[in-house]
Amino acid sequence: MSVAEVMKKKINEELSPEKLVLEDESYMHAGHAGANPQGESHFNLLIVSDKFEGVSRVQRQRMVYDILADELKDRVHALSLRTLTLKEYKSA
Repeated sequence: MSVAEVMKKKINEELSPEKLVLEDESYMHAGHAGANPQGESHFNLLIVSDKFEGVSRVQRQRMVYDILADELKDRVHALSLRTLTLKEYKSA
């Protein structure tokens, strides 16, 4: 299973998102520190979940970092997060 597939599976299991978009942006960082020639080292992630309701932005990011701790220790060098409730997403 690819790193992206593992990440999506974990997020779906833990946060039951209404919307989940995971973009591998590794190609944009080729040759930079932390870039893996095989890809799957730099990601942009949008998660829309009601589990973020009443939770601060920092706490939301910590939730995601905890869920993806193994991937962040090993293969993932950079992760850009956008964490929203459904209401926030609809009004954005």
